[in-house]
Amino acid sequence: MLLKNVRVFDPDSGVAEAANVLVPGAEIAAAGSDVDGPEPWDGGGGLLLPGLIDCHAHVAFPRGEGLPRSTRILEAVFVLGRLLSRGVTTVRDAWGADAGFKHALREGWIAGPDLLVSLRQLSPTGGLGDWWDADTGRLDRIADPALPDAVFDGPDQARAAVRRMVRAGADWIKLSAGGAMAALASGHDICPTDEELHAVTDEARRAGRDVLAHAHTAAAASAAASAGARSIEHGVFLDEAAITAMRDHGCWYVSTLAPIPPDHATAHRRSVALALEAGVPVAAGSDLAPRPHVDLLTELRLLATAGLGPARALRAATSDAARLLRLPDRGRIAPGLRADLVLLHGAAVDVTDLSGRIRAVWQAGHLVHG
Repeated sequence: MLLKNVRVFDPDSGVAEAANVLVPGAEIAAAGSDVDGPEPWDGGGGLLLPGLIDCHAHVAFPRGEGLPRSTRILEAVFVLGRLLSRGVTTVRDAWGADAGFKHALREGWIAGPDLLVSLRQLSPTGGLGDWWDADTGRLDRIADPALPDAVFDGPDQARAAVRRMVRAGADWIKLSAGGAMAALASGHDICPTDEELHAVTDEARRAGRDVLAHAHTAAAASAAASAGARSIEHGVFLDEAAITAMRDHGCWYVSTLAPIPPDHATAHRRSVALALEAGVPVAAGSDLAPRPHVDLLTELRLLATAGLGPARALRAATSDAARLLRLPDRGRIAPGLRADLVLLHGAAVDVTDLSGRIRAVWQAGHLVHG
């Protein structure tokens, strides 16, 4: 296929230039104004983006209504297909999807983005990953052999929890460096010790995995970054000390602005501003679990208004997201990279109404929408 008459967006420069793109298979063969080839597909002068990458989603997180367990899986099939139609071609799942989803996607049983899975969120007893009810005791809403126990106490148990996740097929290790917003409000925020944090990141490194760390507070973010987490997720209440720790340890920031309650928006946007000022790299993630779902397209609009601007917001969901996830084969439109592409109506580099502008989506060279 020759995708002609498009404006190709380069996320690293923020510039879009007129070009044709040759896609003979799963990879891009050439891109430029003089490129020619068979099976021309007229892009109508629209903006061509690399496939979008969501660095923090929950495609198979349970609902709270007490529905049968099968509903979690069946809803996930719908969610994955919808994400793909909205230009999201790669997702790092931050808790909920097991390795079976990756197998189903590979076999073509279901349609959806490429998945990197973390299975469950590791935490100490009483932390965010430990579901417990005062009436019934331990309440595991996603109990399944493919989603091993994530609760630990002490460095040795923390290492064992990492090993359980790796054994079950985790690509990333998700760690609760702090509690949920409700835990902060109630004053019952149970966090891992520094020794436990270091044990998790060291064991993950030994297994060839990276750690994404849930952290709302500056203290949790600073501790996780100092221990070697590759990315801090959410980071609603960061301060200069936390930002310095993140910068000094090469830690990324995935702010997930979309699902955070409005009464914390000012603090959250200040955290983003501090990160940008300090040069901490930012990647985009939607935190898809809260319902009604807010996906990556909403997140990009919020990132743009929080100080990134539209071009930098798109970079956070393309080339920078690929760098965070260590995926050198995607995130840009260049020869030799995967042909994950999103064609928009109109040439404007703007994220105000991405959902209304999507004309076509290709994943590994296959037209999957449009």
